[in-house]
Amino acid sequence: MAFASFEQEDDGPMAEINMIPLIDVMLVLLIIFMVTAPLLTHAVKVDLPKESTSANELPPENIQIAIGADEQLFWSGEKIDKETLKVKLQEAAARDKSAEIQLRADQNVPYRSVAYVMSEAARLGLTRIGFVTDPSSAK
Repeated sequence: MAFASFEQEDDGPMAEINMIPLIDVMLVLLIIFMVTAPLLTHAVKVDLPKESTSANELPPENIQIAIGADEQLFWSGEKIDKETLKVKLQEAAARDKSAEIQLRADQNVPYRSVAYVMSEAARLGLTRIGFVTDPSSAK
């Protein structure tokens, strides 16, 4: 801290910071925080019952549909035709509307074949459709 002397010849303003008000404010804030900190950590102690449960949630069914380069349809690896696809999609929709269709289509398949499978599934309420790709062949 700087103390003013009586022998000051310069009548200009003092350029020194008075630290005493800053220290007073800091001490008041310190006391306020020391008083309020224990109040913030006060918690109600409750002894909750302990039970072991497991969710009865079944994962949604995954339907594997593949379309070969010659537009041949496969249901979980089994070769099917369009009429069988409709029947199997109806059965799957009756079991679980949240079933996910994982569609694998050859890169040379015309879009109409993919659109046909998607429209049949959407018509029956199966709207969760995922396209399966091969990441190793990406260039």
